[in-house]
Amino acid sequence: MLTYERKEKLLAFLADRGTASINQLTALLSASEATVRRDLTELAAAGRIRKVRGGAALPSHEFLNREDPVLVKMENHRDEKTRIARYAAGLIFDDDYVFIDAGSTTFLLASFIENSRATFVTNGISHAHELAKKGCRVMILGGDLKDTTEAVIGAVAAANLQRYNFSKAFLGANGIALKQGLTTTDTDEATIKAIAMEKSFVSYVLTDASKFGKVAAVKFAPVNRACIICDRCDDEEIKQNTVVKEVTE
Repeated sequence: MLTYERKEKLLAFLADRGTASINQLTALLSASEATVRRDLTELAAAGRIRKVRGGAALPSHEFLNREDPVLVKMENHRDEKTRIARYAAGLIFDDDYVFIDAGSTTFLLASFIENSRATFVTNGISHAHELAKKGCRVMILGGDLKDTTEAVIGAVAAANLQRYNFSKAFLGANGIALKQGLTTTDTDEATIKAIAMEKSFVSYVLTDASKFGKVAAVKFAPVNRACIICDRCDDEEIKQNTVVKEVTE
C-alpha cells in the first residue's frame, strides 16, 4: 500500500471512530508499528490528527456544521449505542422523575426501559411513543417540531421545561471537547439541553467515542456538568475533569 493510500485509510477510520489505538491501526493497515507511528507523527504535524497515548484522535478543533437525519444517526455506531443505552436504563428507579432528550442513543435508552414506575418527560416524539407503548407515565413537551431530529424545541418547549425538577436527565451531544464543552448544532436544542441540566439533580450524557474531540456550533454546558456514559474515552483530560463510565459489554 502506498504511503498516501495508507494515510487516507487511516484518516477514514478516524473519521468514523473518532479515535484509534496503535494496535487497531497496524491491523487495519497491515503495517508495522514503526510505520504507523511515523504516519501519525506526519499527520499530526500537518494538523490532521491529534496524537494521544497509545494511538490517535481527530483534532480537538474539528468543527461540526450539520446534523444527520435521525434515521441515519440510528445506524451509526449502533452496537456501541446499544451497550450505552442498556447500561443507562439500569440507572432509572421507580421513584425517579426523568428527562430524556431527543436523539438516537436516548431513543435506544427508552427501548430498554421495562416495567418502570418512574415518571418521564421528553422532547422526543418517538421516545414518548416508545415509553407509552411500555405503559410508562410519560409527558411530552409542547413546541416546535424539528424534522431532522424529531425533537420538540423552541420558546414554548423551553417555558414548559422550566416547570419541572428532575432527579435524572439523559441527554445527547454532537461534540465533546474539554475547552469547548458539550456542544450541539442547533441553538434551540442547546437551550432545551441546558435547561434540562439546570433542572436536574444529576445529568448523564450518552455518547459513542466518535463524539470526543468534536465541536459543534452551540455550547450547552461545560464537560464537568455531566456524567458521561460512553463505550470508550481516550481523552485523559476529560476523565480528570468529570465522571466517565466506559461501557465495554
